[in-house]
Amino acid sequence: MKLTLPPLSLYIHIPWCVQKCPYCDFNSHGQRGEIPEQEYVQHLLADLLQDLTHFRESIQQRPLHSIFIGGGTPSLFSAQGIEFLLQQIQQVIPFSEDIEITLEANPGTVEAERFKGFAKAGVTRISMGVQSFDNEKLRVLGRIHDSQEAKSAVGFARSLMENKTPHNLTSFNIDLMHGLPNQTVEQALDDLKQAILLEPPHLSWYQLTIEPNTLFASRPPKLPDDDDLWDIFEQGHQLLTMAGYIQYETSAYAKPGYQCKHNLNYWRFGDYLAIGCGAHGKLSFENGKIIRYSKTKHPRGYMRGEYLYEQKEVTIADRPFEFFMNRFRLLEAVPKMEFECLTGLPLSAIRQDIDWAVGQKYLLETDRTWQITEHGKLFLNTLLERFLVD
Repeated sequence: MKLTLPPLSLYIHIPWCVQKCPYCDFNSHGQRGEIPEQEYVQHLLADLLQDLTHFRESIQQRPLHSIFIGGGTPSLFSAQGIEFLLQQIQQVIPFSEDIEITLEANPGTVEAERFKGFAKAGVTRISMGVQSFDNEKLRVLGRIHDSQEAKSAVGFARSLMENKTPHNLTSFNIDLMHGLPNQTVEQALDDLKQAILLEPPHLSWYQLTIEPNTLFASRPPKLPDDDDLWDIFEQGHQLLTMAGYIQYETSAYAKPGYQCKHNLNYWRFGDYLAIGCGAHGKLSFENGKIIRYSKTKHPRGYMRGEYLYEQKEVTIADRPFEFFMNRFRLLEAVPKMEFECLTGLPLSAIRQDIDWAVGQKYLLETDRTWQITEHGKLFLNTLLERFLVD
């Protein structure tokens, strides 16, 4: 079995934030005292070098297609720290000519004033966790910015995008939540209307879900009922479409040409290196092997140099589910050839399941592609379960 190596991305996790939000189940730690920025950057680079040695057969000469710096709140780091990190990475692994480099940021005043420095450091795309423009909802969500600060931060990002210097952003994203505690349909749509007025090139619009091991899980707030959630999604989707946004992934909308390259590579079953506390990676090997791996979660252990936490092979039996779990999040047609090239499996391995899905009207099939239908989107979990190994 031989695999085609897909594009290669890099995920970098910076675990610190000002304070932990009650809905957040990401690997993040509230800031206590000064962040050990320089020390952590050195560990990130040592971690990457270890990966480059350990996974050399997979990485080969592939350049980095995209970099995503997530957290936590990466914008707590200085622009100088981010610049040094990116320069050092480029010395050990080449960047593609049109590399996309995203940095997640708080839309507070302090971080927004750093946007120019981040752009100069090489960041091409800022992703701002706005979540809501309602100050009361922001307070309930534990956010440290207010509505006006968020709008100012978007203004900063827009000016950097329109500023045609060698160090400008090529895009920015707003993260917005709906289905918030005690939120009415009108309030959710008003949030969305305010976001649309700011004309972000990319908008991630997703429903709040209560995750285990969060403050909201131990003290659940009152959330909108299913009927209200459906009305919010249906009317919101219409507002976004009328404003020129195209839904390309379950929770992601973009103006034409502004889809997030990093996310696309992830959902297209691409490869990604992962460095930093709790980061998850996936790599393919020409000899047919596919592995997933993760890094030590807690900063204490990670900064003792204990980087790799777990590594496991994706079995032949699990590959159809893993491929479609990613691919069916995207609304584009799936080329059949990609399934064969990226999983190493023949189409005959999934023929029965595909026939069933077409019969259920979950998928449309052509000679070359599969396309999830509107009906299929509503029953996505049922569709995916078909590819699970008993």
